[in-house]
Amino acid sequence: MKRVSKIISLVLGVALTGAMLSGCGGAQGGSSASASSASASSSASQTSSGGTLKKVSIQIDGAAVPYYAPLYLAKEKGYFAEQGLDVEFYYAAAADIVKNVAAGNVEFGFPNADNVVLAKSQGIPVKVVHTTYQHGLGSTIFKKNSGIKTPKDLKGKTIAVTSLGSANYVQLQVLLKKAGLSTKDVKVDVIGTGAILNSLTTGKVDAITFSMLRTIELNNSGENVSEFRSDDYLPSFGNVLIAGDKLIQSNPQEVQGFCKALTKSIEYIKNGHVDEAVSLSLQKYAPTYASKKAITEKIINQVFIPYLWTSDYTKQHGIGASDLSKWNNLIKTEKEYGLIDSTFDAKDLIWQQQ
Repeated sequence: MKRVSKIISLVLGVALTGAMLSGCGGAQGGSSASASSASASSSASQTSSGGTLKKVSIQIDGAAVPYYAPLYLAKEKGYFAEQGLDVEFYYAAAADIVKNVAAGNVEFGFPNADNVVLAKSQGIPVKVVHTTYQHGLGSTIFKKNSGIKTPKDLKGKTIAVTSLGSANYVQLQVLLKKAGLSTKDVKVDVIGTGAILNSLTTGKVDAITFSMLRTIELNNSGENVSEFRSDDYLPSFGNVLIAGDKLIQSNPQEVQGFCKALTKSIEYIKNGHVDEAVSLSLQKYAPTYASKKAITEKIINQVFIPYLWTSDYTKQHGIGASDLSKWNNLIKTEKEYGLIDSTFDAKDLIWQQQ
């Protein structure tokens, strides 16, 4: 019960971290910051040799969805246990995840990379230990019959984003700039996450800058849409695994073990086990997605395996490897567009395993 009490009071724990952490409140978030457990088991566990596993927590961006299958599978297949870990899953908004990891309320976090860059620019002591999503998830989506063929065709159009402080808004600005346009050449509407898809399908807006996963979902539901992937214009990253500086310094083996288990799980899924991973996720962690099994498998096969989990860099350096030059470019661009106030070297953000 001590572990559960600790996690339930995560937000209170963040308040105790002091003024150093107070600057993250304006970062883009996902769902409620209050953590909720979706762990398959909270009982004590043992290794195959009889030793007790160490309980650790990871706080994941948003809510339980089958796209987090590598984490769930790593627990259920015993990959975490092989590293001496019994992992519990909790959920929160990305900005709060970074705070909780820095404060030591949870050992690991899985937020969007943009929130990690923002936090590091404010001096929050966390590091990326596994660049899980090698590309950004952002995309400007539009109906194929809208007359939009190239980014230049966005001129005079109405485009929705969820927030003017979001990474998606920065991605839209970069897309427009590289097409010789600016936000003055379009009308930008701010529409909440729950309504932004409907705003496109009903014709309220001409395009939305949101998640590329929605492109496949919309086409699968009968909408005829296309997209400009933000990563083609602003190379970025999606969700990444982070740990606090204190944990990295005090127990690097634990951090390394978590990374090894996550990598092993991704490689297992890539090696012809998408159906197993999705079925397990839907059964034990994300049952509300049960009716979306087919489209989830399609998205993992078409987007996660060849694009999000894989890059030219990982082909040379392995799953989860961190391309410092790409990270530095992201940091520089976020400063240029006002998402962060100061730049820093990616070497200070990325944990280089020994």
